[in-house]
Amino acid sequence: MKEISILMGSQSDLETVNEAVEVLKEFKVDFEIRVLSAHRTPHELSKYVEAAPNRGIKVFIAAAGMSAALAGVVAAHTIKPVIGIPIETKALKGWDSLLSTVQMPPGIPVGCMAIGRAGAKNAALFALEILALNNTKLSVKLVNYKKKMRAKVKQTKIKL
Repeated sequence: MKEISILMGSQSDLETVNEAVEVLKEFKVDFEIRVLSAHRTPHELSKYVEAAPNRGIKVFIAAAGMSAALAGVVAAHTIKPVIGIPIETKALKGWDSLLSTVQMPPGIPVGCMAIGRAGAKNAALFALEILALNNTKLSVKLVNYKKKMRAKVKQTKIKL
């Protein structure tokens, strides 16, 4: 059953979102992925979000650039956790996306990650941590993932 929904405001966001996709594949967690725009397909977006829990969705990841309203609109239509990925933009280097994602009004929470690929990777890991609250097998995988990261850092040798 797919427990994570990844939404992008545009097909061009896929380059960034692929970081999240790769993490979810590594952990063998099924997910849905769709392009739905807060501005260009608002009706379709609200219908999708409201129906998602009936399909088993427990966490949303929403990636958008520029005005980046996607995560907020998703959060307005669900009580499930929403994690925002601000997409880097040419004009403002993603600051526009970051501020649009993080500055939500009271009562409409969105967890906001870093701009770009690092944020996408962390969004997937954060979604997995949320699911791991009720999934021991996934918890063990996350613990092992962090152990591998720690070991890799500890093995780093500096040559001068």
